Amino acid sequence: MRRKPSAEVASAGVTQTKLAVEDKLKWLFREQPTEDYGIDAQIEVVDGEDVRGRLLALQIKSGESWFRPAATGGWWFRPDAEHVRYWLNHSLPVAIVLYHPGTKRCHWQLMNRRTLQETPTGGWKLLVPEGQVLDVSAAAPLREAAEGDPYVLRIRQLQLAKPWIEMLASGKRLVVDIEEWINKTSGRGHISLGVDNEDGEKPEELASWGVFLGLASYAEAVPRMFAWADVQVHEETYEDAEYDQRDQYEAECVMHDDKGDHVAIEVIDPWHRRRLAPRLRPYANPSGEVDFWRLELTLNELGKAFLVVDKFGTEGRRLLTKS
Repeated sequence: MRRKPSAEVASAGVTQTKLAVEDKLKWLFREQPTEDYGIDAQIEVVDGEDVRGRLLALQIKSGESWFRPAATGGWWFRPDAEHVRYWLNHSLPVAIVLYHPGTKRCHWQLMNRRTLQETPTGGWKLLVPEGQVLDVSAAAPLREAAEGDPYVLRIRQLQLAKPWIEMLASGKRLVVDIEEWINKTSGRGHISLGVDNEDGEKPEELASWGVFLGLASYAEAVPRMFAWADVQVHEETYEDAEYDQRDQYEAECVMHDDKGDHVAIEVIDPWHRRRLAPRLRPYANPSGEVDFWRLELTLNELGKAFLVVDKFGTEGRRLLTKS
């Protein structure tokens, strides 16, 4: 089966947007590979090594057709009414990104009531300026758009994680796979969140993103990314990895006496139990370059409480009424 050209162009648009965000802005890019509700990715503002939960949502459109016809100073983007309602009511600020495969540039515009215009026929249009390219020049206006009250930002993060919180509440096992480039001072790594279907296959991916944590410890930083869950090692993965590491046991616990005989300074079973202690750590580093982690999430009290509050917010009646 051949891949449609339109799918190739769409994929290129996401890839080029990701490169612009990570290489030019030095921010975090998180693609949303699940069902398309009008948001293709989230980006998170990073100041140096400081990640403070300031997020924007992106709708990415790729192809030269989005650049025809040209308007004065840019191009008109014409969304349908359903998407307009969704974007204006989204918990995050939303930006439209148009990727031109000829110039390899990503042009952007914020979607809000100030930039959106109603057409004489009752439709909607949004001018995406030619001069608004997704590069370092976009940092200040996008950072300003992402700013908000810290309380609101924290609630936003819970709202965005709601599908994953509900999965945990329903009994699904969610795991976090991490690849940490240990020889990079930037703390570069890759994180993916997935469902462990307990069938021996790779986890079913829900989301993935790159991170640059600097000198911060992954064991400390990753739990903060998932404040609504407790984080522990994925037991099966670590048991398999540890019991396969007889060479490591030999190196750590076996010595040679004067006669050349092997002398164990620690029995292998206690050694395994000690290594299997429930601390957050990598389970493998086959090349000496990349640490591999697999952590499991379990719903904590914050996650449970959020579901109660969210249900009241979406379905509940008013608690107080005037007499």
